[in-house]
Amino acid sequence: MKSENPSIEKVLNLQLRKTPDPATDLICRLNHIKQQAYFNRREFIEMCSWKSPRPRRFYESNSAAGIRRVSAKVFAAKSEKEKAELLTSLKGVAIPTASAILTLTDPQDYGVIDIRVWQLLYRCGAVRTRPSGTGFSFDDWLEYLERLRCWAARFDVKARDVERALFDYHKENQQGTLYRTGTTRK
Repeated sequence: MKSENPSIEKVLNLQLRKTPDPATDLICRLNHIKQQAYFNRREFIEMCSWKSPRPRRFYESNSAAGIRRVSAKVFAAKSEKEKAELLTSLKGVAIPTASAILTLTDPQDYGVIDIRVWQLLYRCGAVRTRPSGTGFSFDDWLEYLERLRCWAARFDVKARDVERALFDYHKENQQGTLYRTGTTRK
């Protein structure tokens, strides 16, 4: 990442509405889920695999009935903590994948927590923990979500738009390797 640390507002002014969302087709295919108030096993595996395909065997080890039961409780839940706890009770689902499920089913209010976005937020001073952008806890996700929603309201866009703009900025300006920020390849 370049040595200067731009403000998040400057990044968003540069990046918002710059490119179409690559997840638009998937979000459109899944737009019935929020109103339906549950998702099925196929939809669950598709959403999880979109975020992280490597643990697919764990996603697939969840039963159809268990997925439907948990997802119905997620959409009935009143608190973010309850939603996160329910989703992470499914095999293979950690906070980042839970955030992806919520984003794909409600991009207005959610964005995916991601190493790139967190590293950028850390560099800009918007968050103060986990400079590596890995190992997220519920509290990290909640802090992240509150910031996304604040910027989304300020710019009159979806939380997903803010997350994606920050992701794209980091990707375009990253120096070194993703998992070892600050280092450069020789």
